[in-house]
Amino acid sequence: MSHFVQCQTQIRDLSALCRALQELGWADGEIEVHAAPVPLYGYQDDKRPERAEVIIRRQFVGEASNDIGFARQPDGTSLAIISEYDQRSRGRFGPYDQAWLGRLTQAYAAHVLTAQYQRKGWQVHREQREDGTIRLLARR
Repeated sequence: MSHFVQCQTQIRDLSALCRALQELGWADGEIEVHAAPVPLYGYQDDKRPERAEVIIRRQFVGEASNDIGFARQPDGTSLAIISEYDQRSRGRFGPYDQAWLGRLTQAYAAHVLTAQYQRKGWQVHREQREDGTIRLLARR
């Protein structure tokens, strides 16, 4: 049985999180969003004690993988819950390690900032650079 590792994030906006996950390759129907936390499952389809509101089920993560979850914390941030196995293995879009979490966080931040600027009436142009970084240009 794989051990789940919990990584604190600054992710607060679950809809921006879902858009970032889609940007990294998951389809809309592969991302579950729940009002209350539900259990995660391991690679043997065993119900685990870890619970989360945003979940990518193991069949969408990779062969012999575990669920990936994002659990809302009392301060409003989300805890990323990823198994040790999935952090090391080559999953569908993984390994789901710190580098992957960094790409997810960058995509999430770009979606949050874009929404904030657009609410203020700004036009936002997004540029994906060759090195993987995202550049946002906002104009009034």
